[in-house]
Amino acid sequence: MEETKYENILYEKNEKIAKIVLNRPAKLNTINRGMAIELKHALLDLEKDNNIKVGIITGSGEKAFSAGGDISIFPELLKDITAAYNWNKTGYDIHRFMERIEKPIIAAVNGYCLAGGLEIALACDFIIASDNASFGLAEITIGLVPAWGGSIRLPRAIPARRAKEMIYTGEPIGAQQAEKFGLVNKVVSLDQLNECVNEIAKKIADKSSLAIRVSKTIINHGLETADIDTGLILERGAVGIFTAGSDSKEGVKAFLEKKSSKFKS
Repeated sequence: MEETKYENILYEKNEKIAKIVLNRPAKLNTINRGMAIELKHALLDLEKDNNIKVGIITGSGEKAFSAGGDISIFPELLKDITAAYNWNKTGYDIHRFMERIEKPIIAAVNGYCLAGGLEIALACDFIIASDNASFGLAEITIGLVPAWGGSIRLPRAIPARRAKEMIYTGEPIGAQQAEKFGLVNKVVSLDQLNECVNEIAKKIADKSSLAIRVSKTIINHGLETADIDTGLILERGAVGIFTAGSDSKEGVKAFLEKKSSKFKS
């Protein structure tokens, strides 16, 4: 296992899986400038390391994935429009980068997943939650609005009326309700969270890396295109290129021969 030292996160790589742990448990893993910088640095490494196929983001301890931005830094951020703009751009850069990385990222949500914490989770490919998790965009309670993409991504993840209710009231929902809304893929007990997420990550890591990368690109761009035909043209073009590669041939050959595939990517 390879581990890189940071002050506000933990970052370790084990075989084909990279794990980022938001690591300010005494502050409920709230996001300060240092954590934002380190998170982006770790994500850059995740993207560049050809040995890594899957990423996991979680929070340190049992109480929180992340309770959002560290409010103690907000007076400085709100002192002028430039400071506020730069902080908002920091969030934009991180989340768009997460979505554009051609490797799946799983959010393993333990405890509070609020405001900026939920916005990080929403930028992941899917979410596995512990039964003690709670989700919310609480910015309205301190006179703010979601600044790191929550008002755009949450209504795309769950029914718009549910998203509006969460944003307008600032009230969180529990793990079971989040699963009912389709916000999370699965709810497990807290003591099973890491095992469950690792198992899913390993399943993905055993697949063709190129197939996963192409799939993520098609899905994310397809969701953002204005019409279905544009998305389908993107899919057709990508499939035409991909099926000419070795992984497709290996997968079909192994299936017909009733053997396990040995993908090159």
